[in-house]
Amino acid sequence: MELLDIGEVAALTGLAPSALRFYEQRGLVEPAGRIGLRRAYEPEAVVRLRLIACARRAGFAVSEIARFLTPDQDEAALRERLAAKAARVEEDIANLERMQRALRHAAACEVHPFTDCAEFRAILGAPATS
Repeated sequence: MELLDIGEVAALTGLAPSALRFYEQRGLVEPAGRIGLRRAYEPEAVVRLRLIACARRAGFAVSEIARFLTPDQDEAALRERLAAKAARVEEDIANLERMQRALRHAAACEVHPFTDCAEFRAILGAPATS
């Protein structure tokens, strides 16, 4: 299996080499060796790092990700935590979609101020103004 150096892994994941070293320090990824003086990783590390980057963008804390990726834990408890986190992510998505609709409406709304617009308030689930 051919190893990828830290620069290649950084390019493939969109993460800075400093982020790779940080995740290594936190135990989320492990280098397979060195190519010259540079850290080298197995190709599977790219998948793991993409998962980590996706989870970070979704608002997961590094400590949460570490708990998900730690192999020596109760599988049932892990799956329960994953399901609970998935439910919270679904709520976040619904809230973000509602905010997106509200922002799009506000951008085109002719009511001034747009926060008084009944349709804008309805999108947010707020009571109409009198």
